[in-house]
Amino acid sequence: MAITEKPGYFPRWTLKTEGVIAPDERLPWGQTILVGLQHVLAMFGSTILAPIIMGFDPNTAIFFSGIGTLIFFLVVGGRVPSYLGSSFSFIALVLIATGFPKGFTGPGLNPHIDVALGGIIACGVVYAIIGLIVMFAGYKWIEYLMPPVVTGAVVAAIGLNLAPVAISDISGSAFDTWMGIITVLAVAAVAIYLPGPLKRLPILLGGIISYIIYLIFANGVGLGKAISFDNLAKADWIGLPSFTAPTFSGGSIGLIAPVAIILVAENLGHVKAVGAMTGRNLDKYLGRAFLGDGLATIVSGFGGGTGVTTYAENIGTMAVTRIYSTIVFVIAAVVAILLGFSPKFGALIATIPPGVIGGLAIVLFGLIAATAGRIWVQNGVDFSKSRNLITTAVALTLGAGNLVLNIGSFSLGGIGTASFGAIILYQLLRERAPEEEAIAVADSAVEPTEGVSPEPGLES
Repeated sequence: MAITEKPGYFPRWTLKTEGVIAPDERLPWGQTILVGLQHVLAMFGSTILAPIIMGFDPNTAIFFSGIGTLIFFLVVGGRVPSYLGSSFSFIALVLIATGFPKGFTGPGLNPHIDVALGGIIACGVVYAIIGLIVMFAGYKWIEYLMPPVVTGAVVAAIGLNLAPVAISDISGSAFDTWMGIITVLAVAAVAIYLPGPLKRLPILLGGIISYIIYLIFANGVGLGKAISFDNLAKADWIGLPSFTAPTFSGGSIGLIAPVAIILVAENLGHVKAVGAMTGRNLDKYLGRAFLGDGLATIVSGFGGGTGVTTYAENIGTMAVTRIYSTIVFVIAAVVAILLGFSPKFGALIATIPPGVIGGLAIVLFGLIAATAGRIWVQNGVDFSKSRNLITTAVALTLGAGNLVLNIGSFSLGGIGTASFGAIILYQLLRERAPEEEAIAVADSAVEPTEGVSPEPGLES
């Protein structure tokens, strides 16, 4: 049963000290701050990994993840508990738009960040417009265009499209390859064997363990390229993030703007998941959630940050703690913004070696693809129907093969062709009558073959 919310734009956050903490409730302030810090840890691994892979400044990405979360909080009126971190849906297209389709390996930052930022801003504008349409026209049309079979296919295509980037990161040397494998095992061990809330931080803790192992065998034993801490020693403790102005190019806008469709599907699933966990119908906030995420992406793009999205990592943390108070995300956002003002912190992140980054990416990109299976299973998608099977098959191939569709100066990358291909193909393949094969299978299931008993021991 859905719980009735109290009136007003913002909640009043009633104090509660035990049990399930609803979005409009809060713990005592000391505990609220601690929970906010836990959410920072939950989002941290993924939020810094995405910009590192694309060649963006992780300090700037962390800073704008905090700014974006505050924007989202304001737009939804503190009614939807969510943290906004770096979206992995942008990675492949940003790398293509900036001229590094096989991944950026440095040194320094991606020299063409400005070109990607123009596309990220355009994506945010499209996303915000969709949010406004949903606010005034409702969200049912989105569910019609993007049912679970389509959403799952798009999500799987994203993971498969990103896979070559992860493999490229661990292929620089034999030592990097082995470190990639060790990193995967470390992440898996944390997720499976560590106790309590620690197992909710596999990317962060697995990355730290692998980093230490790399230090021992590279800097200590000399088996691999040693990590240099020169820039870390020179970096200031306090300073401004590295801001970059965008450049607007038709090619990058055409490549990156369609990511808005993916973000809509992602956010839709997250809002519904949070609604189910909290026992509150949050569907009426979908339009505002899309708008808030879109505006956050626009602001991030204008300053040199990555595109952002609501984070499943933080939703998982809420599921474990059963603390859904939206005020904890204000705390988390403020902490992220403060981290963004520490160049020393950014310089430390920049020392993470490619082998470790690639190992983390293998897990994350694989999890993205595997999430599709969860979507299909939870929604009972029937793959005995040719419509569902063909739609998924085509989308997966387009995404994994990275088909780029060029129409004049407009280019649509593999994730875009997979997304639009799945949406369009699903709508075209409408079955006017039950398939003959399906009828035959159904008939054989209820009518025994002549002369054969339907079940041993049940003969009439």
